[in-house]
Amino acid sequence: MKKIQSALISVSDKSNLKPLLKILKKNKIHLISSGGTFKLIKKLKFKCTEVSDYTGFKEILDGRVKTLHPKIHAGILAKRGRKSHLKELKNNNFKNIDLVIVNFYPFQKTLKLTNDINKILENIDIGGPALVRAAAKNYNDVTVITSTNQYAKLINQLKKNNGSTSLKFREEMSKMAFAETAYYDSVISNYLNFKSNTYFPEKKIVYGNLIEKLRYGENPHQEAALYSQDKNLKFNKIHGKQLSYNNYNDIFSALTLSKSLPKNIGTVIVKHANPCGVSSLKNKIDSFKSALACDPISAFGGIVSCNFRINKKLAKEINKIFFEVIIANGFDKDALKELKLKKSLRIIDASNLSFNEIFKFNSVNNSLLVQSEDNKIFSKKDFRIVSKKKPTKSQFENLIFAFNVCRYVKSNAIVLANNKSTIGIGSGQPSRVDSCQIAIDKMNKFNYDKKEIVSASDAFFPFVDGFEKLVQSGVSAIIQPSGSIRDKEIIKFANLTDTVLVFSKTRHFRH
Repeated sequence: MKKIQSALISVSDKSNLKPLLKILKKNKIHLISSGGTFKLIKKLKFKCTEVSDYTGFKEILDGRVKTLHPKIHAGILAKRGRKSHLKELKNNNFKNIDLVIVNFYPFQKTLKLTNDINKILENIDIGGPALVRAAAKNYNDVTVITSTNQYAKLINQLKKNNGSTSLKFREEMSKMAFAETAYYDSVISNYLNFKSNTYFPEKKIVYGNLIEKLRYGENPHQEAALYSQDKNLKFNKIHGKQLSYNNYNDIFSALTLSKSLPKNIGTVIVKHANPCGVSSLKNKIDSFKSALACDPISAFGGIVSCNFRINKKLAKEINKIFFEVIIANGFDKDALKELKLKKSLRIIDASNLSFNEIFKFNSVNNSLLVQSEDNKIFSKKDFRIVSKKKPTKSQFENLIFAFNVCRYVKSNAIVLANNKSTIGIGSGQPSRVDSCQIAIDKMNKFNYDKKEIVSASDAFFPFVDGFEKLVQSGVSAIIQPSGSIRDKEIIKFANLTDTVLVFSKTRHFRH
C-alpha cells in the first residue's frame, strides 16, 4: 500500500470531478493544479495550490509550458525507497507527488470540428502525456488516473484502504495509462500522415477503442473482440441477441455493398460474408423480393441490409423468413414493433453510417497487409464498349449494377442480373468457369424471367470457355476488366455471338 499525500490534477474533461475532490479532501490530500482545472477546483470550494505557486515559476508561452518543471517531474519520478533520490528531493526542497490525475486535450474531437491546422496543432497535448508517462513509469510509488471512467475505482481504493492504493491497482492504472498515451500519439501520427498523403509510412500505427468483447470468434475455441477508431460504430443495435463475430463480419460485408448503392435505394442479402441477392429497384417491397428471389435458400438465416427506411408493409414481408440481422436507414415505429415480434432478431439502425476513404487490414503472425478500400463510384466513363453490338441504355445500367455487386463477391466472382437485380451469383471458386456454372445454376433454379440477362466478372476471362458458357445460358451482355493477352479473342467471340462486351478500366478482386 502507498499512502497518498499529494495529488496533481490537470484535466481537459472536467466532468465528475466533484465526488473525487470530496474523497481527496476527506483523506487530507494536498491538491496541485493549473489553468481551467485549478479555477474549477476553487469554484467548487476546495483548497488547491496553483502549479506556478508550487514551482515558483510562472507559466509561459501562452500556457504551453506549465507543468514541465523539475519540481513536478522529480516529485513524480523519485523512487521512494532509494535514499539518493530522497536526498536530492530534500536538497532541492522538492516534495513527492503521489497521485497524478490527467486527461488530454481533445485532439481526436478537434479533428471532427475543424480543418484549421493551427487549432489542431494547439490541441496536441504535451505536458499531459509527459506527466502520465512519468507517473505510469513509477507506478511502484505513484498512482496515475487518465480517464473519468477510472474515478469510481480510485474512490473505492481510497475508501477501502484509508487513503492508500494497492500495488495491483497502480500497476493496472499504469498499463492503461501507457495505452492512453500510445493511442493519443497514434491518432496524431495518423493525422499528420494523412494530411501529407503518406498512407504507407515507414512505421504504421493502428489504434482502436474496445467496443465489445465477443463471446468467441469464428469458432467457440477462438477469442475475439471488436475495436473501432471511433468510440462507437456509427450504427446502433436497437433489438435482439448479442452480436457474434460472424454476425459482425456479415454486417460489415452487407453495409459496404449496401452503402455503395444509390442513396436510399437498394436491398442486400448476405450469407457468410458473400451477397446472395441484391436489388436496387426503387420500390421497397419489389427491391426486397427481387433480392430474395436470387437465392432464397442461401438467404435463410442471413442478413438483410436495406439502404432505406423500413416501413410496416416491408417489415411484415421480412418476418415471413428467418433472418439473423436486419439493417436499415431507420425504421417506422410500427415497422419496429412488427420486427420486434421475433425476440432474437438483431435490428440495426445504420442511418448515421457513411463510408469515407478507409483502409482494409489483413494479418497473419506478425505481418499486416494494408490496402485502401475498393470504393470507387462507377460512371460510364470508367468503361469501354469493345464489341460491335452496343448496349441499350437499360443494358448498360444493368451491366454497371452487376459490376458493382461483383466487386463485393469473393473472387472468382460472376454475377448475373436483369432489371437492376441479381438473378445468379457464383463466388469463391478457384476456377472462373466453375463460378459461371454456379451462377447459371442459381439462375435456372430460382429465376424464370430470362429477358436481357447481363453478366459481370470481377476479372478478365483468360479463355473463351467461361464467356461461351454464359452466352449459351442466355446472357446477352458481359462486362469485365481488360488486361488478358487473349482480350482480342474474347472480343472476336463476342462479335461472333452478337454479344455486347464492355471492358472496365479497373479490376476488382475481393479475396
